[in-house]
Amino acid sequence: MNTRSRLDEVFTKAFPVPFDDASKFVFFGDVHRGDDSLSDEFGRNRHIYYHALNYYYQNDFTYVEVGDGDELWEHPKYDHIRSAHVSVFEMLKNFHKANRFYMLFGNHNMQLRDPKYVKDHLYHIYDEYLDLKEDLFPNLNVHEALILKHRNSGQEIFVVHGHQGDLINDQLWRVSYVLIRYIWRFLHVLGVKYAASPARNRTKRHKIEKSYNKWNEQRDIMIICGHTHRPKFPSCSEPAYFNTGCCIHPRGITCLELMYGKIMLVSWNMHSKKDGTVYIKRTLIKGPEPISTYRTQGVCAAKKTKGILKFFQINPGEPVSEAE
Repeated sequence: MNTRSRLDEVFTKAFPVPFDDASKFVFFGDVHRGDDSLSDEFGRNRHIYYHALNYYYQNDFTYVEVGDGDELWEHPKYDHIRSAHVSVFEMLKNFHKANRFYMLFGNHNMQLRDPKYVKDHLYHIYDEYLDLKEDLFPNLNVHEALILKHRNSGQEIFVVHGHQGDLINDQLWRVSYVLIRYIWRFLHVLGVKYAASPARNRTKRHKIEKSYNKWNEQRDIMIICGHTHRPKFPSCSEPAYFNTGCCIHPRGITCLELMYGKIMLVSWNMHSKKDGTVYIKRTLIKGPEPISTYRTQGVCAAKKTKGILKFFQINPGEPVSEAE
């Protein structure tokens, strides 16, 4: 099945989420939480990620995990992942308890598409120190995609991991799983790159992005993805394809924020002061840009007057202040 057919299929079944200009969402993709072993690339950024989560929780954001939150191909035992990053899961649990938590599955945690697996492994966890079972994400529903629909304008935003239509990571995902689980996982520690991953293969990554851009132009809808690990914030002359980036980059993590009707791409990184103090900084990379900018096939909120296309600039507003 080609990319267009797969995305059409997923789009029609996407879970609806209403929002308005008072809503605040943060989109993280490709966190790849592991078991804190040498092959756990998330480990080096776990403190940055935790700080970012705390910032978004304290500021009333709804957290959306755009697939591959947990690295279940390399580390198939969910209990080991949770035990390795207890503080991170406690923060995610806070979002879930506050009804501000949406989780999508990606190709690296395809197991989560099975409701029984989710119930057995994510509803509750066993605390070995207290010797009891406690809630983690009770009654959690893991989705393949979301459709955010504006209550007033009706504008829609399609949120999906982005592996759909990528043959080796979609229809043939079990082949990739076996290769990573039993072969590449061990080579990974030695620095060998997995060629089938779009994050490691520039040609493959660009092919996926082009396919999604083509679908985006045909559908005329904003789309937020992950999968390629390459953050993307389009100009108003490009198709409205956004990408969260990832949380396993050596220099920090990236995410997308949607707040007060505007979208922006931000990064979280470690910095140091002159006195040697190390701190975590939120940096605005692109935006904020009103989502209404992307309502007319990538054209900058264009107006047609007497058959002539005239452009007018939308004031993107002031950047949100950085957080230390």
